[in-house]
Amino acid sequence: MPKYSNTYKQLNKAVGKAMHRYDMISDGDRIVVGLSGGKDSLTLMWMLKERQTRIPIKYDIFAIYLDPGFEGGFSGALQRYCEKMGYNLRVEETNYGVLGHNPQNRENPCFLCSRLRRKRFFEIAAELGCNKLALGHNKDDIIETLFLNICYAGEISTMLPAQSFFQERFTIIRPLAFADESLIQRFAKNEGFPRFINPCPTAKVSKRKEIKILLQNLYNSNRKVKGNIFKAMSHVKTDYLLK
Repeated sequence: MPKYSNTYKQLNKAVGKAMHRYDMISDGDRIVVGLSGGKDSLTLMWMLKERQTRIPIKYDIFAIYLDPGFEGGFSGALQRYCEKMGYNLRVEETNYGVLGHNPQNRENPCFLCSRLRRKRFFEIAAELGCNKLALGHNKDDIIETLFLNICYAGEISTMLPAQSFFQERFTIIRPLAFADESLIQRFAKNEGFPRFINPCPTAKVSKRKEIKILLQNLYNSNRKVKGNIFKAMSHVKTDYLLK
């Protein structure tokens, strides 16, 4: 794909907007990138590496893949791809996915797996002397999380584009927060990113998938719906919420 294709320009604009609005990366940052093998994290890694070559801010990135422990995993194939791309990938074998799907945790396997992964990312970041963790969540993910929390947690909340932890010693950043999933899909296709099959047994039947289908029906009914929902999350009238 030509470097300055329309798809690249749109994606780069969305990433730049998120980074500048939330001051995501500063000179000297050391950043762990959570690489899952999906289109979002591969796009995130590509963009962070590409930006290193042309912006005055200097930062280091460390790609980490936490294998969830399911049979039929793709860690070897992902490692070979990263070597080809010049990414320094660290693979860690875990049993987080298996633990999340144990018989005593059928209600919400994703929650436990996600919590264990987050904790391990923090530990690795501390080990590497990193101050930031970059994750590949996009605009659709943020909207879906809002609806998941409303429907299944009974609260109005979502993922933040940038969020500090431990007295601001560590920050999670989501540079794709303003990028539509459809734009990332086009970019990944144009770049020829490989497709790694997610071995998680609930990947296609999760609550998030149900919410995604619900929202897509809304989006199909009116092209302004997605933008309005996203805008609403930063335009909250607390005086008109129940107390």
